[in-house]
Amino acid sequence: QVQLVESGGGLVQAGESLRLSCTASGRIFGNYPMAWHRQAPGKQRELVADITSRGRTNYADSVKGRFTISRDSAKNTVSLQMNGLKPEDTAVYYCKITILCDYWGQGTQVTVSS
Repeated sequence: QVQLVESGGGLVQAGESLRLSCTASGRIFGNYPMAWHRQAPGKQRELVADITSRGRTNYADSVKGRFTISRDSAKNTVSLQMNGLKPEDTAVYYCKITILCDYWGQGTQVTVSS
């Protein structure tokens, strides 16, 4: 069993910053790819950023230059630093780890007001 717990969401104004964190626990032996996805009301869940076990990162075009994903493999945590937030970034943000299959967190709400 693998569990993921996200934290750090909230309500901010456009242009401000937030930092999301996610900690994975359970039967995790080694480093695995981790990612952040988001889902806005009425839209499909989409990839925001991911990071490989070796630290290689990938970002959605809509967040490039504003968001930064990072990981602490020793603590099984992944973070998402979000700067220059826009109202269109409003969504529930989900953490994911891939160990043979995908495990998801419960999500954390990010709301950006204009």
